[in-house]
Amino acid sequence: MNDKRRKIIHAQRQRLEALKVKVEELKAEAGSIRGELETMRDGELEAFDKMSASQQSGERGQSAEGCIDNLDTAIRALDEIEDLSDLVEAIEALDNVENG
Repeated sequence: MNDKRRKIIHAQRQRLEALKVKVEELKAEAGSIRGELETMRDGELEAFDKMSASQQSGERGQSAEGCIDNLDTAIRALDEIEDLSDLVEAIEALDNVENG
C-alpha cells in the first residue's frame, strides 16, 4: 500500500476512534435513560397487577398494558445502543490494513 492511501486510512481510523468516544458518552446517557424507563415500567406493572381482573381487561388495563409494551420497546431499543461491536470491528479492520 502506498503512503497516500496509508495516511488516508490512518485519518479514517482516527475519526472512528473519535466517534467511538462520542458513542461511549451516548451509551452512558442511554443507560441512564434506560434505568429511568425501567423504573417507570416496573411501576406500571405493579399498578396493573394491583388492578382487579375487570379493571385489567377494561380500558384502564388495556391502556396500562399499552404503556408497558411501549416502555419495553424503548428499553430494548436502548439496549441496541450498548452494542459497539460493529464499530470496534471497523476500527480493528482499518488498524490491520494500516499496520499490514
